[in-house]
Amino acid sequence: MRMRLRKHEWLRTTVLRACYCTFSSPFPQKHVTKSNFESAAADLKNHVKAADFVAVDLEMTGVSSAPWRDSMEFDRFDVKYLKVKDSAEKFAVIQFGVCPFRWDPLRLSFIAHPHNFFIFPAHDELPTDAASSSHDFLCQTSSLDFLAKYDFDFNACIRQGVSYLSRRQEDEALRRLNLRYQNELSQQVRDVPLVSMTDILFSERMKNRLSEWRDDLLKGTSGRSQFQGSVNDTNKQFQTLFYKMRPALSLNGFTSHQLKLTQLVTKKHFKDLASVRVEGESSCSQLVVVYTDSEADRDLLKVREHRLIQMPRTLSAYLSFWQKEVMDDNRRGAEMKIKATIGFRHIIDLLSSEKKLIVGHNCFLDLAHIYSKFLGPLPLDAEEFVSSVNKCFPYIIDTKILLNTNNILKQKMKKSKTSLSSAFLSLCPQIAYASKESCDLTFSSSVKVEVQVDDTRSSNWNFGVKHEAGYDAFMTGCIFAQACSLLGIDFKLYLPSENLAYNEKLWKHVNLLYLSWINGDIIDLSTGHRTAESLRCNDFKKWPTRILFENIVLVWGFPSKLKTGVIKDCISRVFGPTSVTSIYRLDETAVFVQFSEVNLVSDFLVVKETLERSHDALAVVHPLSKLLEGGNTCAASYETYKDICSSPISKVLFADQAEAVGIRGKTILVESKEELETKEQDTFHEETIANAKSVSVLQNKTGWKHTVKDASSTRPSSDEVIDSFCVAGVEQIRATSP
Repeated sequence: MRMRLRKHEWLRTTVLRACYCTFSSPFPQKHVTKSNFESAAADLKNHVKAADFVAVDLEMTGVSSAPWRDSMEFDRFDVKYLKVKDSAEKFAVIQFGVCPFRWDPLRLSFIAHPHNFFIFPAHDELPTDAASSSHDFLCQTSSLDFLAKYDFDFNACIRQGVSYLSRRQEDEALRRLNLRYQNELSQQVRDVPLVSMTDILFSERMKNRLSEWRDDLLKGTSGRSQFQGSVNDTNKQFQTLFYKMRPALSLNGFTSHQLKLTQLVTKKHFKDLASVRVEGESSCSQLVVVYTDSEADRDLLKVREHRLIQMPRTLSAYLSFWQKEVMDDNRRGAEMKIKATIGFRHIIDLLSSEKKLIVGHNCFLDLAHIYSKFLGPLPLDAEEFVSSVNKCFPYIIDTKILLNTNNILKQKMKKSKTSLSSAFLSLCPQIAYASKESCDLTFSSSVKVEVQVDDTRSSNWNFGVKHEAGYDAFMTGCIFAQACSLLGIDFKLYLPSENLAYNEKLWKHVNLLYLSWINGDIIDLSTGHRTAESLRCNDFKKWPTRILFENIVLVWGFPSKLKTGVIKDCISRVFGPTSVTSIYRLDETAVFVQFSEVNLVSDFLVVKETLERSHDALAVVHPLSKLLEGGNTCAASYETYKDICSSPISKVLFADQAEAVGIRGKTILVESKEELETKEQDTFHEETIANAKSVSVLQNKTGWKHTVKDASSTRPSSDEVIDSFCVAGVEQIRATSP
């Protein structure tokens, strides 16, 4: 009995989800799929035009394509952008929340219109050869499991999701279509040479078939049954139909070369037949041979004479003209299909053209997805990206930055986290629990929000479903409205013509985005400049040491059993107990080592390379031997890490990634500071550094110690360095032996 009830409940839930008008949560919002997209887009256009700001939110199929591509505190701003770029290019957006907010002075309340769009990159509607790229994407299992936990409707997304084309994809599809059209025009007058006996026999066969079909047509109805039995094959290669009110023969199942031969036969042997290519229902072109009566067709086409420059006088000229007319019709139909496939991008174009204030929460990744999916390929660097985004959306506010950087809002938030749901419950409790009138609220919000879906307006609802894009966009907008009120913006005095982005209490927060909220890296969309680190967020651990990227060495490929503490001990025994300030593990195959001094980076790389080149048996007693065991250990500066992150390849383990990218050198040396300064002063000449650094290894009471001193001489040779290591090693062995 219990099993039957469960099956009944499952069926009921499935049926409800299949209807686009049924809400999957008690929160009132408009769910949009293919079936109601056009009407929803028309309504949304009016709401956006009247809105004071528009909140947005996205749900994706994943965040990172490999564990080492996750956000971490050792991400420099340019590396962080490369990771975001990789994520936006590889994962799909499957739900897009758009929620316009309009201030109603009569009701002294904001009116929100939450829209939850299911979108899916299905482009099988495109004409043949018009699709510009594949639409494969990755799915991260943890992300899908997370969405499933919150009852995400994957069936609605895949089967009813609104398709889309980016601006670049649209341009490419139209370009391919025009190229195909030009090729078809040129093929109309181009003969196909009969180069083989097979071509000759096929052409003769088609000539007989077409002649038989035309003769049966001219015999009238008495010959129609004979025609159907003789020419209409059971395999449907030949089918009689009417094309533009003319009898025609559809040819199916032939190769492109055979169709070209058929066109040549029609042109050479039949003055009253015309072969044209038409678009089929499955977006594939097919050949149709049409019987044309010249006098009847001239009468039929007289209605179009006002737009024709000159009607062809001869039958052959008329057939060519008529074929071009058919191709023009096909082309216009294909263009309409491409325009129809633009789909959800119409919403993005609307938001861009209206230049409304766009509000998001920690929305750098959201904007990267919007750019990649609806505009074009992401730029290679962050500066060009933010410049392009600013041209498309000139006013953006990130509520996470607003809550973390404004002193008034930080005081209100106190120690509360600034995640979307936490901030919503902290700042807007009476909105979050609108239906619970008796709940004890210690914080009263001064901004009221009502939700309107179609013609129904409501101020009472149950708690919505988190991580549903429409509801998350609604929460984001409510947080922003409440933040504006706390900053002293009085909406009772607010004028409809006023642009919130220019408000003196908000303007310094507009167009600032977190490149990485962990490190507090903030970039200004208007200028491309990054702000000071004083704008760090308040809900992450402050790391014990300041991150200096020029002091970092990337080490990978060492034995997997080697622990982080052992790696630090190996290096510290050579370069001193205070030489390593921190070690961060990317994964089991790679670590970041941050040195206390920048010159230790090049020194470490030189020592490592020197040891690996030596074949002296005494080198095995060197403290770095544990790190170099196995002969696969590689090391490089932070710039190599950036190069690896820029690759579209994503292997699970970092060591495999470096190998796949082509980083084959075990040690990638860096230039000294003096060399870099010299190159900056004179880029046209290569000069030798007079003051290089020499490396000497000394033994102290606690073990190995590495010192660096300036010297006028050049760096010692590999043999000299190894000799010093070996001598010191022998002395230590003697000192410790009984």
